Amino acid sequence: MLYRDDSLAIARDEHGVPQITAADDAAMIRGLGFCHALDRGMQMLIMRVLGRGELSKLDGSDASLEVDLFFRRTGWAHELAADVAAIDPATRTLIEAYCAGVNARFAKKLPWELRVAGYRHTPWQLEDCVVVARVISYMTLAQTQADGERFIVEMIQAGVTRELLEELFPGQLDGLDLELVRKVALGQRIVPADLKWAGVGRFAASNNWVVAGARSASGAPLLANDPHLEVNRLPNVWYEASLRVGERWGIAATMPGIPALLLGRTSDLAWGATYTFADTVDSWIEDCEGGTSRRGDGRAPFRVRRERIERKGKPAHEVVFYENDHGVLDGDPHVRGHYLATRWSAARLGARSFAALMGMWRAASVEQGRQLLGSLESSFNWVLADREHIGYQMSGLVPRRAHGSGLVPLPGWDPANDWQGYHALDDLPRALDPPEGRFVTANNDLNRHGKIAPITVSMGDYRAERIAQLLDEKPTLELADMQRIQVDLTSRQAELFMPILRPLLPATPQGELLATWDLRYDADSRGAFLFEQFYRALLGRVFGTVLGPEITRHLLGETGVFVDYFAAFDRVLLAPTSAWLRGAARDDVWREVAAASLAIEPRPWREVQQITLSHMLFGGKLPRLFGFDRGPITLVGGRATIHQGQLYRSGGRTTTFAPSIRIITDMARDEVRTTLVGGPSERRFSRWYASDVDRWLRGELKTLTPAPHHALTRAR
Repeated sequence: MLYRDDSLAIARDEHGVPQITAADDAAMIRGLGFCHALDRGMQMLIMRVLGRGELSKLDGSDASLEVDLFFRRTGWAHELAADVAAIDPATRTLIEAYCAGVNARFAKKLPWELRVAGYRHTPWQLEDCVVVARVISYMTLAQTQADGERFIVEMIQAGVTRELLEELFPGQLDGLDLELVRKVALGQRIVPADLKWAGVGRFAASNNWVVAGARSASGAPLLANDPHLEVNRLPNVWYEASLRVGERWGIAATMPGIPALLLGRTSDLAWGATYTFADTVDSWIEDCEGGTSRRGDGRAPFRVRRERIERKGKPAHEVVFYENDHGVLDGDPHVRGHYLATRWSAARLGARSFAALMGMWRAASVEQGRQLLGSLESSFNWVLADREHIGYQMSGLVPRRAHGSGLVPLPGWDPANDWQGYHALDDLPRALDPPEGRFVTANNDLNRHGKIAPITVSMGDYRAERIAQLLDEKPTLELADMQRIQVDLTSRQAELFMPILRPLLPATPQGELLATWDLRYDADSRGAFLFEQFYRALLGRVFGTVLGPEITRHLLGETGVFVDYFAAFDRVLLAPTSAWLRGAARDDVWREVAAASLAIEPRPWREVQQITLSHMLFGGKLPRLFGFDRGPITLVGGRATIHQGQLYRSGGRTTTFAPSIRIITDMARDEVRTTLVGGPSERRFSRWYASDVDRWLRGELKTLTPAPHHALTRAR
């Protein structure tokens, strides 16, 4: 027994997952807080330090200062009082119960790693939950859109023409003024300045789908979800828990620091999420001088926010941020020029989202779940299932725009370009009991399901098409089918490329091997290795002609630009004719690239897909025999397989996209089947530190069952 009192009993199941039995909802959430602090205390405290921009207190390095400057710039932890006051009393009671559970554990013991670093602890508060929720939502989701829009600005400043941009982003450039964008001074660059322009950061990808009971062997709906996040780290971002209050039970994936069930199911309802790529981040061009920005025929001053960053062993760093209704300015308005001000619609994420997430514990139907999840401030694709119905709902504060799609920056001095409020959830893409008997999302374009088109640039349809294809191959589906689909390694991208490429391949052993490739990215595949050699070389040849070879090599080798935007770039590569080819014939370019890139010894895919699961603090810093890092392991899959297995360098380090957790459930059974890259505990010497890794590698799932009904009675 991990903990017990008159209203709460907590024990682990055979997989180390906590089973929380409580007398009421507040006690249940208190138990979740206790477990988060017990098993993932270091993880949640570091998230708090990051979100508040206080890493420099622990590490006085310049790198830590840059991290703090980023988070201070967002202002997420600044003046939280109004955001907290907006939380309704019932929700506040539950969050405060969570904080009580966290603090009860921390009062007994704090993570030793933070004590060594000189961390000074203060009790966990409701405000900390708000900050952590904002950090997680932005860094794994909305940052994608912000970096993508910056990518376009920097391409324009590198001389890319509108014709070329239209091929990459067709129909999304309404309102673009090339000459005005070229005047913008960019302050926060990602790529070194001598490379002229920067690329985008990393995306978050995922799959989820739901199948109607009419197509299920059990007669009840099936649901599957596998969020694709960075997996080469320990602990895993997800924390599993089984919870019970009376007859109601839930089995869910949670995130330490957030008092809610994020993915999973209750006795009545199941739900899973993917990122939408809805455009909820916009930038405006501000014409600045003298500390003001142009507004119509006049000028308006910026709000000034001064912050002090304490640094370990060094003098404090003073910084000033300038803000207006368009967000935080990327520059100094006292220096005459044009700068970007950027705003995220969910920057004040708090009251609505917490009320919705806490409400999911008691939601009893798909329709109730859609109404709750649809009101979230951050943007996700949610699929849902109860015992009779299935549904889909997009969430997020999607701005009402009078002009433009939101993908390109517009003049900030024209009030017509301001947001006109937000769209209602009924306007967003949604569906209930679709005629196909299933609904699939995989970061693809789902605009056709809504009254508006909130998605500007998606990751493409490759994974969604493959999932739908496999689901439709059988009239009746079982959990085993869901599990098989989650680990599928066939590339829909390769299915489109290979018919064009095969006739152009060189008459060599490598060409013959690639011509007969089965299009799978399994560990032993040499065909996958050769296809990737060709594909990367083709990207370098086509886009390097315009962008320049030095920049293109950097984008391929040290950023996620081509990794994340592959569908947009594939649109150009697959087109019979393209302005990016500068007059060359597509087949001639492909033939030339194939001959050059395939003159290499084929290697098994496993040899280039090795990753180490690195401890979040000590990764790579201690000898391997200490056991904080695990591996290496082989990451199967590719960018366009259902089991995504992307491995690349970005921001000077190796990163990944892969299924961070796999979840499937049949609403006819009181259980959830899962596996994650890691384990329940962040404690290196715990048996639960990396207990699920081997199971994850084998593509197997464990079965989680509801917390025992009588545990509380026994505790008494």
